[in-house]
Amino acid sequence: MTARAGDGGGSSPDQGGRPGEAKRALRRTLLAERRGRPVTDRAAATTALSAHLCALAAATPGPVACYLPIGTEPGGAGPGVPSLPDALVAAGHEVLAPVVPDEPGPLDWTVYRGPDDLAPGPLGVVEPTGPRLGPAALATAVLVVVPALAVDRRGRRLGRGGGFYDRTLALAEPGALLVVPLYDGELRDEVPAEEHDVAVGAVALPRDGVVHLSP
Repeated sequence: MTARAGDGGGSSPDQGGRPGEAKRALRRTLLAERRGRPVTDRAAATTALSAHLCALAAATPGPVACYLPIGTEPGGAGPGVPSLPDALVAAGHEVLAPVVPDEPGPLDWTVYRGPDDLAPGPLGVVEPTGPRLGPAALATAVLVVVPALAVDRRGRRLGRGGGFYDRTLALAEPGALLVVPLYDGELRDEVPAEEHDVAVGAVALPRDGVVHLSP
């Protein structure tokens, strides 16, 4: 299911002050909203997002690079509901999952085959344990599924502040589609952004499906 950018959700608060301060304030608001979502609502969102992104992947050649959802991130597993990357694997797609590097820099990648591949990583977050393919492996994916707390109608994404994806996405194939799964209401009129922030080309929303964005 696809829609245009005009079909999305709400707007951001006043961005007065420096972008970094506005980002921190909006992150706090969005994280609190995600924590307040019932488990059943998050599971229903995962089911819908998985359907939209599996359909998009079916029309896209090559592997899919996809983050592994943690906590309340969209696409996480729920009661009787597999996570988004597990749904992609079950649909027959090759999935590349990110691995936090040992040194500061872009994310590393490995082939993800399912939950049995996972073990705690250096930041206390589970990671796949398969052979590392190097940061350049991202360029083999024409569809790149990226995490964010919100995205605006120009494709600017608000991440958690670690900078991993801003350092990584420059290595994507120039024609690759960068898409962010969100909960309904997280596609906003505007989010605070800085020059180094990498824009995305689409979001996926549980209700509206894949929404293509215009810079």
